[in-house]
Amino acid sequence: MIAECAIILVVRRSQSGYDSFAMNKAQEATLNAIFFRPTKADIRWSAIESLIRALGGEVSERAGSRVGAKLNGVTAVFHRPHPRPETKKGAVDAVRRFLLNAGVKP
Repeated sequence: MIAECAIILVVRRSQSGYDSFAMNKAQEATLNAIFFRPTKADIRWSAIESLIRALGGEVSERAGSRVGAKLNGVTAVFHRPHPRPETKKGAVDAVRRFLLNAGVKP
């Protein structure tokens, strides 16, 4: 059972139907921050990974600071920010394009 405070996001997975996923408030805030214009530069990378997992995606480690993400059949590779945990604007734009290509809209 889904808690009362959970937000349901409908994600288009295929032409035949829709799947829904429960997100907590922090994940909803991350989704809104990713789609906010002008692009924010203060989104923590760990929050982005958490969002992808909450949407039913997979996050995997790659060589070096690379992170692979797969969601609804769409795959992307991102650079994990370091030494600071905040994601830069260009990376946030890339995550936004990845989510849009995967059928995610806020």
